[in-house]
Amino acid sequence: MRSAAVFLALLLCLQWTWAQGESGEVTGTDTETEGGNRQEEVQFEIQGVGAAHEQSSSQTNISPDIWAELKELRDMAIKHRSKIEKLEQENAVLESRVNTSENLVAELRRENMVLETRMSSSENEVAELKRENADRPKVAFSAGLTDAGSVGPFDTEITLKFSKVFTNIGQAYSPTTGIFTAPVRGVYYFRFTVWETRPSHWAGVHLYHNEKRMISNYDENDEHAFVSVSNALILQLEKGDVVYMALPSGHGVFDDTNNRTIFSGFLLFAL
Repeated sequence: MRSAAVFLALLLCLQWTWAQGESGEVTGTDTETEGGNRQEEVQFEIQGVGAAHEQSSSQTNISPDIWAELKELRDMAIKHRSKIEKLEQENAVLESRVNTSENLVAELRRENMVLETRMSSSENEVAELKRENADRPKVAFSAGLTDAGSVGPFDTEITLKFSKVFTNIGQAYSPTTGIFTAPVRGVYYFRFTVWETRPSHWAGVHLYHNEKRMISNYDENDEHAFVSVSNALILQLEKGDVVYMALPSGHGVFDDTNNRTIFSGFLLFAL
């Protein structure tokens, strides 16, 4: 559009110049001078028109390149946006995984604290049981009567002295006296077995708690067999109480290396 306007103006100028030459109002010298000036002006205008035309052509050629660059930038922006969206999605997934991992770690920490608390409690209970066990008195004994064979009968009741000590934890039983003395207040278990081999003899024993007779066991040995009697009981004793076995008058027992006559006892628990 601009180039067409410039060419139209140039044609009008040329027409006007030709009209002036034909009118004959100027002299030859003036005509030559004016003709030279007009020629220079026309040439200048032609050069300007050419330059404008070249500039217009250059702009026309540049415009498609700009649109191509803009399109390329737009495509790049779209690609970058797509990548950003993808990265954002991946980041959201990673954040979700991190949150899940943190929750798991927190849960494991809580469980670990619970286990540590339980372990500490169990350790305390074990330590307490160890202290109780260490403080708890240990009392147990077992003893045989003799290796000499027959004992009794006597005219009076005697205390049996079980002299063959097998076990005497706590040293509460005295083989010298045959008496068990309770070292602590508690509940105790006692058991005995006696044997007789002589025919026509009575086998029997008493078990005493202090001065109180708790058990009396008897049996008569006839001419054809051996006899034995046994029994057991649980007694609550105070510290210093005594328990012992006695042979009634007119009764006998028998023992040898086979340990047929035994007296045993132990502490069940302290009170």
